[in-house]
Amino acid sequence: MDTNTEGRGTGYKNTITTLALALMLTGAMLTGCARHDGASASAEEVVSIPELPAASQAPPDPAGGAHAQPDLGVLLAYEHQIRIRMPGERIAARAAEVQAACNGGKFGACAVLSMSQSGGDDPSANLQVRIVPQGVDKLIALAGQGQEIAERSIQAEDLATAVRDNSMRQDRLRKEHARLLEFQDRKDLKIEDVMTLSSRIAEIESQLQAAEQEAAQQQRRISTQLVTLTFQTTRAQENTGEVGAAFKDVGGIFTGAVAFLIRAFAALLPVALVLTVLVLLIRRIRRARRKG
Repeated sequence: MDTNTEGRGTGYKNTITTLALALMLTGAMLTGCARHDGASASAEEVVSIPELPAASQAPPDPAGGAHAQPDLGVLLAYEHQIRIRMPGERIAARAAEVQAACNGGKFGACAVLSMSQSGGDDPSANLQVRIVPQGVDKLIALAGQGQEIAERSIQAEDLATAVRDNSMRQDRLRKEHARLLEFQDRKDLKIEDVMTLSSRIAEIESQLQAAEQEAAQQQRRISTQLVTLTFQTTRAQENTGEVGAAFKDVGGIFTGAVAFLIRAFAALLPVALVLTVLVLLIRRIRRARRKG
């Protein structure tokens, strides 16, 4: 009995020892796997490549803009020529509407420079305005609303050189004017010198005023744009008007021809009378000679 009991106790101990060793080995393996997974994840995070910016994103400009526009050094004065065709009975109303929109500043600062209109069988109108750039397209859209824009042209004149030359001229005149004023304040000048200085100062002031007016005109041409709107009838009405005008011209041509013949007859009548008298005299002289 004791021997069996000791054998059984020894078996239980060996079993418990084996189970403990198995648990320890299992825990060690799980720990190693966890460490391996963590190391793999860390390795993946290290070798991951960050996304590059899109190729279309250009580097910022040092001046602050993404794409700096080149400075061409030009100062352009724009002129627009617009020809619009519409039914003749609408031309007067449309021209008046555009003129009112300009005078009322509907599309920005605007001034009417000229306005002409003709009626009859071939009505037309011409309107010339000066308007700020942002109002040009809106004014043209109003003028040609629902109608045919037969022609549109844009012309630009570079005033950079003229503006620079005028600025240099003003600087020169101002400096000369200041020097002459300093001389004029001297007490040792003679009357003749004072008169000469006064005359020269007045001349420089006149030139400076003209240069300032020219600069203002140049600035006005640069900051605003000239728009010329020409309203004409449609092609069908234009052709019909030409045919009607041709029929009307028939009477004028006929009366003109009759008038020409009358004038020619009046001019040739004295000559014919003189020739008739001469012929009669010659005949009488010949008859008298034959009888004699």
